[in-house]
Amino acid sequence: MIWRAGSHEIDLSRPRIMGILNITPDSFSGSGRQPSLFEAARRAERMIAEGVDVIDVGGESTRPGSEPVSADQERLRVLPVIREIARHGIPVSVDTTKAEVADAALGVGAVIVNDVTALGDPDMAGVIARRQAGVVLMHMQGTPRTMQDAPEYTDLLGEIASFLERRRGEAENQGVGRDRIVLDPGIGFGKTLDHNLRILAGVDAIAALGSPVLIGASRKAFIGRVAEVDDPAGRLAGSLAAAVLARLGGAVLFRTHDVAATRQALAVADAILGARAETNQ
Repeated sequence: MIWRAGSHEIDLSRPRIMGILNITPDSFSGSGRQPSLFEAARRAERMIAEGVDVIDVGGESTRPGSEPVSADQERLRVLPVIREIARHGIPVSVDTTKAEVADAALGVGAVIVNDVTALGDPDMAGVIARRQAGVVLMHMQGTPRTMQDAPEYTDLLGEIASFLERRRGEAENQGVGRDRIVLDPGIGFGKTLDHNLRILAGVDAIAALGSPVLIGASRKAFIGRVAEVDDPAGRLAGSLAAAVLARLGGAVLFRTHDVAATRQALAVADAILGARAETNQ
């Protein structure tokens, strides 16, 4: 399976790593301030050295309870960083819900739009089609400000799969090729602890839709609750467990803060799966 994104063709015959690069005050720096261009570029260079496949740049927090920022502020945060990273030739994704921000980011070197609202902006699909970008369509119940208030589902996996299938159809109807579309069930976005665990246990239900599946469980609160770890930076082992089990269910892309460790865990998991397949022949 190939994921086409701009001029890039990303081979999904093995797991691929999407590294997280947030240009927000609650970013990787932990300083409570927005990282500088130099700091962001250094972080990107470290991820490239660790074997990252895509770098996902975001300028608006989507943590539970977060408030939106203006398109102008978002552009000011992400465009210089995207322009700098794109010079390395690595595929760059822009994590945004706004078509005007996506268009600007694609104009300076991004080739993928990671949209947590799955085309909530009615102009988004047109921008993606015109720019021939790749896209991640994610499921979210509510908005980042409200999504964790009281999420409820009658048929959790069925509702998520149905939503993603509809949004994929909308993208295709507006000219986005299916080979440019990745689906994300939205771990932690309008989901309780039980919902998140059930999604990870049932990734195959999303993979059955026939598009590549991305999982973004890295350092999320549900891991802290299960493992009794308050500090997000201390949730690496739980994040790796979630990634490996999602791989068993058919996920092929993994959005993570910890590139080298996730890449290693998935490489070993795939090697074991390959050995099992040979043994069972």
